[in-house]
Amino acid sequence: METIKTKKFTDRLFENVQPIWEKNHNHPFVQELGKGLLDKEKFIYYMKQDYVYLIDYAKLFSVGVLKAQDPHTMGKFAQILHETLNFEMDLHRQLAAEFGISREELEATKPTPVNLAYTRYMLNVAQNGSLAEVVACLLPCAWDYWEIGKLLRKQYGDQIESNRYGKWIETYDSETFAEGARWLIQLMDELAEGKPERELAILEEHFQMTSKYEYLFWEMNYYKQDWPI
Repeated sequence: METIKTKKFTDRLFENVQPIWEKNHNHPFVQELGKGLLDKEKFIYYMKQDYVYLIDYAKLFSVGVLKAQDPHTMGKFAQILHETLNFEMDLHRQLAAEFGISREELEATKPTPVNLAYTRYMLNVAQNGSLAEVVACLLPCAWDYWEIGKLLRKQYGDQIESNRYGKWIETYDSETFAEGARWLIQLMDELAEGKPERELAILEEHFQMTSKYEYLFWEMNYYKQDWPI
């Protein structure tokens, strides 16, 4: 007898966000990075902005520790916080050095309007919302970066060794990064279980909004957008 698969909340999120994520995946920044053709100055701009973004993004995992209701979930949030601050940000420091960016330059970077709006949206939701809302904001960055890592590996895997951005692709296609993304996906489903549609709609709104900010982040870095004044 054929088993009918129950649709999970993250299946719904994944299906409905595809129009946005397809724009992310086809963005010239992402595609040129995958081919190794991205202008070096654009990548340097991205590295600096992503560094200050990750500092605020990591704070969301701290909020997750605070709002979690059991030691296991608290521990997982603490683990991912550690991996973000050390594994992911170490990539930035290493790549920054390779591209001539000092740690002092990274630390001195000021966020652009898009960067600031993105992180403040997530932090505002996290501080005032439920744990499920925290995860809904965290998930697009973790999940879509994993998707991009897999996509670029599939599209341009034979060029990674000669690609000066190959280390970036390998990081987001790695099992270490995938593990954190998978856990957030699973947690999102657990937290969404049994919630009424009005609450699910709010979670999906956060997921869609932060996915849109992901697109704006690629756009911002590709065109090196900053404060107009």
